[in-house]
Amino acid sequence: MLNKKILSLAICASFIASTSLASTATGTLGLTPDAKPASEYTLKSNEEVKDYLNFADKSDFDDAKRGFIATWPESKIMADDGGVAWDFSKYDFIQEGKDIDTINPSLLRVAQLNNLHGLYQVSDGIYQVRGFDLSVMSFVRGEKGWIVIDPLLTVETARAGLSLLQEHVENVPVTNVIYTHSHIDHFGGVRGVTTQADVDAGKVKVYAPKDFFRNSIDENVLAGTAMSRRASFMYGNLLSASETGQVDGGLGKTTSTGLPTIIKETVAVVETGSVMKIDGLDVEFQMAQHSEAPSEFMFYFPKYRAFMASEVLTNTIHNISTLRGAKTRDASLWAGYVDESLTLFGDRSDVMFASHHWPTWGTENIKDQISKTRDQYKFVHDQVLRLANMGMTTNEISNTIKLPDSLGKEWYNRGYYGTVSHNARATYDFYFGAWWDGNPANLNPMSPTDEGERYVKAFGGEDKVVDAAREFVKDGEYRFAVRLLNHVIFSNPNNKEARYLSADAMEQLGYQAESGPWRNYYLGGAKELRQGIKPVPTPNTAAIAVNMPFESFLRYLSVTVNPEKAANLDLRVNFNVEGEGKYSVELSNSVLKTYNDRQFDDAQANVTMTRATFEKLVTKKASPEALIKSGEIEVTDVETFQKLFGSFDTFNLWFGVVTP
Repeated sequence: MLNKKILSLAICASFIASTSLASTATGTLGLTPDAKPASEYTLKSNEEVKDYLNFADKSDFDDAKRGFIATWPESKIMADDGGVAWDFSKYDFIQEGKDIDTINPSLLRVAQLNNLHGLYQVSDGIYQVRGFDLSVMSFVRGEKGWIVIDPLLTVETARAGLSLLQEHVENVPVTNVIYTHSHIDHFGGVRGVTTQADVDAGKVKVYAPKDFFRNSIDENVLAGTAMSRRASFMYGNLLSASETGQVDGGLGKTTSTGLPTIIKETVAVVETGSVMKIDGLDVEFQMAQHSEAPSEFMFYFPKYRAFMASEVLTNTIHNISTLRGAKTRDASLWAGYVDESLTLFGDRSDVMFASHHWPTWGTENIKDQISKTRDQYKFVHDQVLRLANMGMTTNEISNTIKLPDSLGKEWYNRGYYGTVSHNARATYDFYFGAWWDGNPANLNPMSPTDEGERYVKAFGGEDKVVDAAREFVKDGEYRFAVRLLNHVIFSNPNNKEARYLSADAMEQLGYQAESGPWRNYYLGGAKELRQGIKPVPTPNTAAIAVNMPFESFLRYLSVTVNPEKAANLDLRVNFNVEGEGKYSVELSNSVLKTYNDRQFDDAQANVTMTRATFEKLVTKKASPEALIKSGEIEVTDVETFQKLFGSFDTFNLWFGVVTP
């Protein structure tokens, strides 16, 4: 689900206790950079949600509180670098039973549920730590100690969770770790529950689905910068936690801000039906590759009649295409895995627990949730293709599809994370491609800046567009107002009135959003429009990059080639990485080709380094020039080496998203 985390910067937004969008205590609509209250249209929209859903049903609150043992004794979990890894108190404004006009009531409900934190007993021998991170860490008692499932995102939160378990339940060692899938919030805290030394010594085994390590590294490399920038919006890292700011991530509160790590798996599971003995317990595995993650499995503990659904089945609609950016997933395949789970484990399960949210108890409840989750994904998939085959395009389809009440009124089928709307668009993308809807008018679109300039000219100037947009805002037509104003902003990013008015409209869309990521994106966009791009501190992802295979590093370099810098270069370079292997690259036609299975006889340069030196290079602890000077990198032709590395771009994380 997540490739990198971004630290939050606390920037408080003021809340004006008026219900009129057009006029506030600080100024007029579109002329001030302040956060605004909920408009009459937002109040109406959110009231309709209250009327549609059964808020009197408190069964999820009963389940989320069930088995509570203890929680962290302090309001914060401190990071090893002296900062704060996790702050329990930042969401104190979200209280059960409290209404907040600026938050969709359904999102507020799941935010209240996700606010519950601590150590919980799931059943005899199974425990969870919830509310310590975006994800959930589970523990299963084996014959000799604890099997840890998904050790959170960072070392500090995982370590705190384990200490809580060992203090309040049983102080026995960790014997095994299971990663359910290849997203960082499910393995990043592993060095908080075990050590590389214990894994190397065979004291602790690490289980993961096939291709876990390659997928967990690769997703953070090739598209890492763009994904990280978009993730900063998706998870609300750019926002303060408040009634007009970040309230929840849908799957959990937000991402922790400690140290992410990784330890490579020692046992890979490759096929459904595999049964492995883990610390004396039989564990039955079901593969779910290319569902929620490229590498993922689910599994079952016969002794405890417990089904671990990973992130394939949680208490929300998930993403067929995630807003942070990732490969589009196959909704039909996903539904098929869920159906298979029902067959394999439904009748045999007394409890179903997952990598996010709270468990489901009772065989019939479990079977009902699995079957309706399956039908939710399959309904969207099938209806997208039905409507596409009737000639409808992605925007038409996403504005048409609605779940039937039998599915849509189930709380676990609400769009807290993914949504029916953007999953429909993703399914259309999976079959037809996202870049074109088949209409020749959209075949070769202009850049946003060029198009914006022409829209503004056609309207008769910026003021005319802003005036028109203001009328749409007054009528509650926020979606169209944002589209109109986007043309002005990309034509002239210095037009403050357009920026502030667009921010006001985006803000109302955020207040209406049931999806945590949608809310975070809208409010993050509003913040960028009002305040400009404000970089926030970012974590040292060297803890992950340090484990990168050299071949992944070379593939990353290929996407950094600047064609102008590389023009007319024809270079062949061999790399010898002691303890890793032999590799080579060829740079020609401004394209870098990488090879891990051969070297060039006519290479212009041969480069030799140790694995430790490579780790210094990839984590930017030293520059290539400094490593050559120190002798840690040996190069037969320094000029060729410099030409090669001189052709690569470096990426700036803080590019504009809602501005040019």
